Amino acid sequence: MSEVSFFEAVGGEPTFRRLVGKFYEGVAKDPLLRPMYPEEDLEPAADRLTLFLMQYWGGPTTYSTSRGHPRLRMRHAPFRVGPEERDAWLLHMREAVDDLGLPEELRTQLWEYLERAAYFMVNTMDAHPGGPALR
Repeated sequence: MSEVSFFEAVGGEPTFRRLVGKFYEGVAKDPLLRPMYPEEDLEPAADRLTLFLMQYWGGPTTYSTSRGHPRLRMRHAPFRVGPEERDAWLLHMREAVDDLGLPEELRTQLWEYLERAAYFMVNTMDAHPGGPALR
């Protein structure tokens, strides 16, 4: 008997699409994060994040097939990711995770990964120009 992957346990692709959709609803209104997405439409970024998360959690490998190795820090290097951006990202992602209504064990596992990833992506400790007034 094989174990069920996290991807399957949380409901597969529809769950990850809901997670990312809810997350980008927050990003679209966030004055600190929105400028980090140069496309007028957030859909391409949402699709990339959805595919990445699905693959990471045991789903289809579409992300790597179409984009290669994730290289998360390298792909985000052109953007200023400081503590303020990290915290804004985590705020919207926390709302999205909580909105899924997952069982506690799965919610915790997902959240702990996302929190580690957000801290890993920080590439500057300098205060954001303009500071907290943007929030």
